[in-house]
Amino acid sequence: MTMIAAPTRLLTLGHSPDPDDAFMFYGLAKHQVDMEGLDFEHILQDIQTLNERALREELDVSAISIHAYTRVLDTYALLPCGASMGDNYDPMIVSLKPFPVSDLARKKIAVPGLMTSAFLTLKLYLRTDKFDFVVVPFDEIMDAVRAGRADCGLLIHEGQLTYETEGFVNIVNLGEWWFEKTGGLPLPLGANVVKKSLGKPLITKINRVLQRSIEHALRPEIRRDAVIHSMQWGRGMDVALADQFVGMYVNDLTRDFGTRGRAGVELFLKEAHALGFIPAPVALEFVE
Repeated sequence: MTMIAAPTRLLTLGHSPDPDDAFMFYGLAKHQVDMEGLDFEHILQDIQTLNERALREELDVSAISIHAYTRVLDTYALLPCGASMGDNYDPMIVSLKPFPVSDLARKKIAVPGLMTSAFLTLKLYLRTDKFDFVVVPFDEIMDAVRAGRADCGLLIHEGQLTYETEGFVNIVNLGEWWFEKTGGLPLPLGANVVKKSLGKPLITKINRVLQRSIEHALRPEIRRDAVIHSMQWGRGMDVALADQFVGMYVNDLTRDFGTRGRAGVELFLKEAHALGFIPAPVALEFVE
């Protein structure tokens, strides 16, 4: 593989320590795509931490929850590539013992962060923010339920593929609920944002380079290497499971939100505003 010329501009890039993010940025990490003179310092932190850092404008480019995006509209714009969407799956509520979903509002729920889209989805499902919960790092949700710190947990990421082997049962899949409720729209979970202050020419270049990295990882002859690279953050997944997980979150909707993806985001935020969970209507601003 031909190495790309030395970069002239270093940017900070925040993303989650998860196989899907590692997969989509494989081309960047290994310098296997045309970087157009850019390079990226990869900063791996959980999504709640990245949300908080976006509020402080600390990173040039970052993964962010769609929920948290509503709080950084003045400083960050949405990149059209890199989205994570629950297309008839994710997030889900699990418990060690089954109980009627009608009891959910009376249970203590372990959640992965107050600014996560999963938490906002739970509020939309319950149609209230008046319920008992405890905030736990996303990869410790099942441990919190086992330890009795919560009755059930709101799972994101690969937990939805492994919960049964961990001895849990599905109470409700909120991604499936949203898909049915909206007539087939994907549930917007995460996206990539870029600092507006970087200026349009640089932002446009960043978008091209990130898009190129996503396309590179999805190439059939590259995919396996990218999946194996991503397994460093797979928390016990084998190649087949990691590939399945990556396929759920790096796909056509990741290449570009498209009409379905944008409609999903618009409705998600419209309903959140209607129920008073976000303070104002949101006009989406995508990098073109």
